[in-house]
Amino acid sequence: MRYKGYEAVVEFDDEAEIFHGEVINIRDVITFQGDNVKGLKQAFHDSVDDYLEFCQERGEEPEKPFSGKLMLRINPELHKTIAIKAKKEGTSLNSWIEKCLCQYAS
Repeated sequence: MRYKGYEAVVEFDDEAEIFHGEVINIRDVITFQGDNVKGLKQAFHDSVDDYLEFCQERGEEPEKPFSGKLMLRINPELHKTIAIKAKKEGTSLNSWIEKCLCQYAS
């Protein structure tokens, strides 16, 4: 499900007979639930709107779905190896890593 750039996953709890969802493309926690599809969608929209309103009331910027910046900690030897590979290929380390991740994710 998508709304205002926020994406959510939904699961069905067979025991409670209810759908519950969570926004997955930010670090802040936004959850919602409903007992039917229409109610679930409305709860998702309401939760996102409540989150945005809450941030505004506090004078804070709401977290935006993934900025494209990724902090990554790796073994220093691996860092050296891939930096050399990127240099040999005439590209930046960021571009080289992005290319590798795209190949792996496909």
